[in-house]
Amino acid sequence: MSISGLEKLDVWNKAMAFAVRVHKEVLPILPSEEKWSLGQQTRRSAQSIPANIAEGHGRFYYQDNVRFCYIARGSLEETLSHIVFARKMEYIPATLYQSLSVDGEALNKLINGYISFLKNSKQGANEPGASYTVRETSSEYIMDGETPPPSDSNNE
Repeated sequence: MSISGLEKLDVWNKAMAFAVRVHKEVLPILPSEEKWSLGQQTRRSAQSIPANIAEGHGRFYYQDNVRFCYIARGSLEETLSHIVFARKMEYIPATLYQSLSVDGEALNKLINGYISFLKNSKQGANEPGASYTVRETSSEYIMDGETPPPSDSNNE
């Protein structure tokens, strides 16, 4: 994939615009004591939304893409939570809060729609290795004072 392919993706464009808007309109008006705590948290979660959509888009296999979209959606919810907090603390005006809430809800719907599209289209389902799953066998835990179970090996 390339940036030109990513720029054709509406969900990524909207996520990027939302992140830029948070950076330009929210972060500069936070009080100085919040620049490094709330500001950094909000910055990272907002940047994570388009970044995870981009990473999933580059994976070629729909289940990986869906997984990264779930992460992007979680980052959106985190960002919105920071915005709610900023409003409750009266760091941002009600009009900005309301506008970002509406945009966040629209972006959430767009991400959910993209997830549905990916699940239905199953892009990359026929790629080599797509049918493999990773599974670990569980290991037994030995508590202090317990005797380990007998070994299955015949090396004795």
